[in-house]
Amino acid sequence: MKAIWKDKVIAESDDTVVVEGNHYFPIESADRALLRESDSHTVCPWKGTASYYDVVVGDDVNRDAAWYYAEPKDAAKEIRGRIAFWHGVRVTQ
Repeated sequence: MKAIWKDKVIAESDDTVVVEGNHYFPIESADRALLRESDSHTVCPWKGTASYYDVVVGDDVNRDAAWYYAEPKDAAKEIRGRIAFWHGVRVTQ
């Protein structure tokens, strides 16, 4: 699977975990040079607190387009150490 935005591959892996229709990539498969920490956080009742990254390609910024659960609840433990994408980031094979 690949996560792509602005023709740049942000993450690529054969080892994704699908939760609620979203592919969670191993964090080490992501190009960290394209990710910038965001101050945003949300709470999911069964997964826990999500933290976000902006995806940055050149001068283009896709705010909060990637998220992860640093300490997921037990029900979502399979997404620990993984990152998912949205806001126009295309996830494809």
